[in-house]
Amino acid sequence: MIIAVDFDGTIVTHEYPNIGKEIPFAIDTLKRLQQSPDNLLVLWTVREGVELKEAVEYCRNKGLEFYAINSNYPEESAEHPEPRKLKADLFIDDRNLGGLPDWGVIYRMIMNGKFFDPITNEIEPEYKLPKRKGFLKSIFG
Repeated sequence: MIIAVDFDGTIVTHEYPNIGKEIPFAIDTLKRLQQSPDNLLVLWTVREGVELKEAVEYCRNKGLEFYAINSNYPEESAEHPEPRKLKADLFIDDRNLGGLPDWGVIYRMIMNGKFFDPITNEIEPEYKLPKRKGFLKSIFG
């Protein structure tokens, strides 16, 4: 699963252009998700230039490395320095409708393949996130 993760307000508190304080359990949860060979993490942020380098270095110093940064593949970074639309299975961003659930909920949702309902603030048991293989079959039966 390709998981695009925002930086400001999601991994750290909003203090742009500075780097805010780490949001509790954000880095640890992302590192844990990264342990699965099925998950690829992409840093997806509006930061660019020096501010982007600082964010990447901040995560690296905490032991978090991303598969790609503002791109679908690592090799695209040099070719396309501007952020663009990503092909991801899941986006983790504080600007989601309903806001950002706590990182424990995010981890359980991804590991269990379940949907988060922002109205009830709970993980819905009926809905499954689509898997990459057989995605069309899961929609059309």
